[in-house]
Amino acid sequence: MKLNKHKPAQHTEMEFGGTLGAACIPVFLPLTVLYLLSVCRTPGGALLQWPPPLPHSTFLWDPVAVAIIVGWIGLQSALYLLPVGKESEGLVLRDGSKLKYPINGFHALCVTAVLLAVCVCLGMPLGYLFDLVLPLAVCAVGVSYLLALYLYIRSFWAPANQLALGGNTGNPLYDFFIGRELNPRIGSFDLKFFCELRPGLIGWVVLNAAMLMKEVELRGSPSLAMLMINSFQLLYVTDALWNEEAVLTTMDIVHDGFGFMLAFGDLAWVPFTYGLQAMFLVIHPQTLSPLSALGIILLNGVGYYIFRKSNSQKNQFRRDPTHKSVAHLETIATATGKRLLVSGWWGFVRHPNYLGDILMALAWSLPCGVSHILPYFYVIYFSVLLVHREARDERQCRAKYGLAWDTYCRRVPYRIIPYIY
Repeated sequence: MKLNKHKPAQHTEMEFGGTLGAACIPVFLPLTVLYLLSVCRTPGGALLQWPPPLPHSTFLWDPVAVAIIVGWIGLQSALYLLPVGKESEGLVLRDGSKLKYPINGFHALCVTAVLLAVCVCLGMPLGYLFDLVLPLAVCAVGVSYLLALYLYIRSFWAPANQLALGGNTGNPLYDFFIGRELNPRIGSFDLKFFCELRPGLIGWVVLNAAMLMKEVELRGSPSLAMLMINSFQLLYVTDALWNEEAVLTTMDIVHDGFGFMLAFGDLAWVPFTYGLQAMFLVIHPQTLSPLSALGIILLNGVGYYIFRKSNSQKNQFRRDPTHKSVAHLETIATATGKRLLVSGWWGFVRHPNYLGDILMALAWSLPCGVSHILPYFYVIYFSVLLVHREARDERQCRAKYGLAWDTYCRRVPYRIIPYIY
């Protein structure tokens, strides 16, 4: 096959700090994951303690962890290929075509749950994953690097119209980080779509379950705080996989190339940092009053309701603006032929789904009490991420829709939080 030397895109604006960000993020984010996991396992649990609790190199490697990571990705790959569920089309690509995707992520979650239950009934010490969490994270980071390298190399054989608009700058560091190819596939196996929700997201709830089992080993029963965190985050993951088709209209799938940024985020960052609260509770147990628990449950419920309703409305409008559930909503015409919602959830704030996300993130942290900042890492990080993501989306929409976007912003002045931001 002939190597295609694609001409770099002209005047492409680099994101995430450009070359400097592309050089630093792949180094510092993996170190951040290992540091957070190390702090979680210390009795003090203090993020800013000095000297920092750096693990010995012997605690970073275990062949059992390698076998688990390889087996886990293999299992999820096999479940991705199962001929169950429906097949859905993505949005129209630049060449006018549409890719097809298997929508069976919820089936994969159910099969995984059954297999896990069988293993536990047969005596598998699931809580042992708590002791293996550092080498598991190291292996996940290693897989992320290898996958990103493979994706970067193979992108030079991809046709020009299959490259991401922002990932073909000609800067090797940046293109490796951001991703050159938009929808890399091996046959019909879509690598980005698979990684987006399967191994990392399902792995997150499995690690949570392992933390619960570890707490049972240590204290005889799971705490209310641990049960709440497991339940909240299982609901979130189940919702994502039940509504898997909605991912096909997101920025990750439609706009971003598949490089280190998404590979690391999907395979390492999500499962090993989003569940820090459960890991924190293993070493730092908390007691919740019934009233506190009820308040936190209500907060999570409100956040989930806003998140789900707004996302469903957006996805339905993008796929079929004439559908009865969205046809009555007020819109603004754009020069591209598309229309912008200015009523319903998207007339409330510009990103109501982000507001729901932030409320849920706070509810996931509150069961851990207020004595440590570590369990709140997720809500702090996620708020910063969503603000940055909103700014990226703002730039793209202004470039795409021009005056129509300015009109929309005047009609809907608040970005995420009403009357605040």
